[in-house]
Amino acid sequence: MKLLAGNSNPRLAEEVARYLEIPLTAASVRRFADEEIFVEIHENVRGQDVFVLQSTSAPANDNLMELLICIDALRRASAKRITAVVPYFGYARQDRKPGPRTPISAKLVANLITVAGASRVLSVDLHAGQIQGFFDIPTDNLYGAPVMSADIQSRYPAQAGRLMVVSPDVGGVVRARALARRLDNAPLAIVDKRRERPGESEVMNIIGDVKDRFCILVDDIVDSAGTLCNAAQALMDQGAAGVAAYVTHGVLSGGAVARVEGSALTELVITDSIFAVPPVAAAKKIRVLTIAPLLGEAIRRISDESSVSSLFD
Repeated sequence: MKLLAGNSNPRLAEEVARYLEIPLTAASVRRFADEEIFVEIHENVRGQDVFVLQSTSAPANDNLMELLICIDALRRASAKRITAVVPYFGYARQDRKPGPRTPISAKLVANLITVAGASRVLSVDLHAGQIQGFFDIPTDNLYGAPVMSADIQSRYPAQAGRLMVVSPDVGGVVRARALARRLDNAPLAIVDKRRERPGESEVMNIIGDVKDRFCILVDDIVDSAGTLCNAAQALMDQGAAGVAAYVTHGVLSGGAVARVEGSALTELVITDSIFAVPPVAAAKKIRVLTIAPLLGEAIRRISDESSVSSLFD
């Protein structure tokens, strides 16, 4: 087994390699003067089971091309099996046609990864479950809920009897219910919101009694943070004792960090599926959990041909 890392998240790659007790595969992933990407692998990978770890986060197009070229280089070097480990799958929010003459970019990206030569894909908390069906190769979708639930139980033991899991929209109810089940079947509430345009949302109503409850907002992606901050304020207005947010992928674009810092949130907890840029790392209300053990164990099980789904039993 070999682990090759792109440039999108070197720290996570190092942590996964440490968990697996293997060195990262020696390779050069660099750019020419005109910004073309060049990949050279400095080890023999013929007949090897190779895992390429690369999130397609910002800059999304550059990181995606790095992933595709790494896969092509491995295929041409006669690797036996190539697994694309994509903790954050970019373009996942473009998973359907919201209007006429619009693309389904998630399907296009799935086709690109497959055609490049990947044998398998491993990701974490895909934005929509149907994205697994966009691939014509085996696809494993890991869940951040076990990591989050363990952190919530250790972080908020005093709130154990008052915890309430809240979905920031109707589409996230399944994810919220899964986390609530792990928190001793904590009650569930839903934020009913109306999105006028991408990146903007208006909270309309809270479905559920949140008075005197410590609320855990759970979602897969936080981008502008407008939805989370509006939802947190609405929950506090309804009498919640406090609000914390747990989100798998911290995109946090634009003024999101400042928005979180000035919000009613106690804290925003994200994973290291996306590399934390300095403003995120320095934010007082943002905390990062590592998913390196989760990814590392899934990689080990794929390589050993053992069950990945049993990770979540």
